[in-house]
Amino acid sequence: MEETSREAVATAVQRVAGMLQRSDQLDKVEQYRRREARKKASVEARLKVLHHIKPAFGCSDGFNISRYKNSISVNSINVFQFFCKVQRLSDELAKQLWMVLQRSMVTVRRDPTMLVSVVRIIEREEKLDRRMVDRKKQTGFIPPGRPKHWKDKMFQVLEGTVSTRIEGTQAVTREADKMWLVRLLEITRKYVLDDLIVVKNLMVQCFPPHYNTFNSLYHNAVSTRVKELAWEDLEANEIVSLLTWVLNTYKSVEMMGHPDLCSEFDINQLEPLLPQEVVDDLLSKYVKTFTSNITGWLRKALETDKKDWLKETEPEADQDGYYQTTLPAIVFQMFEQNLQVAAQIDGDFKEQVLKLCLKQMNSFLMRYREEVVAYKEEHLRDRQLPQCYIQYMIAIVNNCQTFKESINSLKRKYSQALDPFDSDAAIERTLGEVVKEGCQFLLDEVFLDLESHLNELLTRKWLAGSHAVDTICVTVEDYFNDFNKVKKPFNQGMTNEALRRVVVEYLKAVMQKRITFKNADERKEGAERMIKEAEQFKFLFKKLAGEDTDRLCGSITAIAEVFKLTDPTLLFLEVTTLVSKYPDIREDHIQALLAVRGDASREMRQMIIGTLSENKVSYSGTTQPIFKDITVPTITTTMTSMTSMATAKLLK
Repeated sequence: MEETSREAVATAVQRVAGMLQRSDQLDKVEQYRRREARKKASVEARLKVLHHIKPAFGCSDGFNISRYKNSISVNSINVFQFFCKVQRLSDELAKQLWMVLQRSMVTVRRDPTMLVSVVRIIEREEKLDRRMVDRKKQTGFIPPGRPKHWKDKMFQVLEGTVSTRIEGTQAVTREADKMWLVRLLEITRKYVLDDLIVVKNLMVQCFPPHYNTFNSLYHNAVSTRVKELAWEDLEANEIVSLLTWVLNTYKSVEMMGHPDLCSEFDINQLEPLLPQEVVDDLLSKYVKTFTSNITGWLRKALETDKKDWLKETEPEADQDGYYQTTLPAIVFQMFEQNLQVAAQIDGDFKEQVLKLCLKQMNSFLMRYREEVVAYKEEHLRDRQLPQCYIQYMIAIVNNCQTFKESINSLKRKYSQALDPFDSDAAIERTLGEVVKEGCQFLLDEVFLDLESHLNELLTRKWLAGSHAVDTICVTVEDYFNDFNKVKKPFNQGMTNEALRRVVVEYLKAVMQKRITFKNADERKEGAERMIKEAEQFKFLFKKLAGEDTDRLCGSITAIAEVFKLTDPTLLFLEVTTLVSKYPDIREDHIQALLAVRGDASREMRQMIIGTLSENKVSYSGTTQPIFKDITVPTITTTMTSMTSMATAKLLK
């Protein structure tokens, strides 16, 4: 005891010496004295409580057992009155202990010795509990109030304290702040990390090693809290925020995987914060909400784009000068944002969202195609409107290339899958249809303007010196100056299709037998004109970067050679040459050519057709057909056409 007193005096002298290092501190002596007096009084009060309680506990435990052994005639009422007084002291002490434990994170910083005292008292009471339980096995008696289970109670208090701290992180609601959940999770992260660092550096020194369950307490409290959040009516972005935090942030270096905590526990041994079925439910809810949202977003984006189609100003051009609208950028910005969010959760979910985006893309492109067709039909009601119809139809076609490139970019960035997605073929097909129809609609504009000039071909007016082909070439070239804003290879395809349609329309004019040559001079003049015009088409479309100009334009020249032939006996040979070059030509086409030539007798026609039928050349289909879709009008169709024309004149 004397040794302890000497150590206490020495410690006190050292503390006073530390306080009075400078002369100006002498003025504060009285202040130091009062502060130390308060500390002394506090310690004495705690010791006094312990002084009264300990003998009472020891006395009660021994007293009751000895009396119980020696005499059963003791007044039980007096015994229990005695224990009631002891119990009140015990309850008072417990109240003080729990209060200290509830403020343990503050206490451990300010006065860790107090926390140590609390733990020692609880540990001593645990030993007494075990002793009393063992004695009961021998005597059948245990003092009232035993066992106290203060250790269990201590963990309950600590658990409640941690839970209260976690629950107290919610400062705002959704109504007050749309980012309420993000803020709540960030505050929780910071509180838990700060607390566990304090636990590691200070708290563990106040508890026996087998008491150190603070990591589990915090983990369980956080798990309980996020489960409560998961059951709330969360919006899609809130579901993602919660799952990202639960599945990624929680075990990252920003929280439980922080370098200062790594030595304390293995984060991989922690149980999941949320059961897998809860995670799956949240993901399912997100997908359902996302699907509904993105359908609405895409519909709104398309409506906005449709309004642009009616503008009186041209659409913007990309860096290469090709027309475009903002639709692809808006659509893929939506997809990109949602995929970035999905990627924060995990790879499997990212793939799932990508598949969903592609599925929605396919549905969207089908609506896009329908709206493009409606746009064309509305334009045909008044070809003067919309003012920039051609330019926006070009932009629509170009958008398909951008859609395709963006889809491939998303797949490269967000998917590791080697196999094609379910929606790939449908998306490719729909994009191809929009491009094909869009280019067709653009060429329809050209041929609507060419219609009257095409109708002049192979007529008496044409033979007399019409400038129909000159006008056709000028008109086509003018349109294709605008079509330079169409992306390759779409522009190339349009050029080839324009040439094909011009040639087919020219051949239709021949097969419709608009003219019958009266003599050799007319046949020669007509044939030479056809050869010249074929060369005009060839020159124009080579200039426009067409590819198959020789074969297509050569069909006009080959027919001209049939007309130009002066010796009828060689007619069969010339027709045979024509058929060998263009095997898709039919018998009714040959009949029409001979009728236009005007000098083939009935016997000659029958001989040529008969011989060709016997030696018919099969069409292999390796080259694009030219004559296949060209119909030759019969007498019935000719009469119907004439009647229709007469009726139209009468109506005028």
